[in-house]
Amino acid sequence: MSMIQLFLLIVVGLGGGLAVGSGLVAFITVLDIIPRLTQLTNSRRYIRWYEWALVCGALFFTVTDFFHLKYNASRYTTLFWGLFAGIFVGMLAAGLTEVLNVFPILAKRLRMNRYIIALLMAMVLGKVLGSGLQWLLHL
Repeated sequence: MSMIQLFLLIVVGLGGGLAVGSGLVAFITVLDIIPRLTQLTNSRRYIRWYEWALVCGALFFTVTDFFHLKYNASRYTTLFWGLFAGIFVGMLAAGLTEVLNVFPILAKRLRMNRYIIALLMAMVLGKVLGSGLQWLLHL
């Protein structure tokens, strides 16, 4: 590989990473996901912790992916980290749906206004069952 090709590869890789990272930050910032999440959970005083957890998690897993790092962890350690990752993704999704008012719109379009609790429970139980099966079958 010539120096010009290597330089172009570096420029394109950095440009793509900056574009995707900027898009994610803009998405989270414009929709006020983290402030809304702290408001819903009555943990407004921990907003900096949420922000730093998001930044540190993104940085840690970017470095892990970039350098192809592998960690020898026990099944229980994996369960622990998987639980926290699931909680984070679930809470982020909850904050996003709260901001966008997705469920009331979905219930109205499906003509399920009276059954919105059943709709939410079906979605939650489906996610838990699917995640549990994936974790058990693909360990």
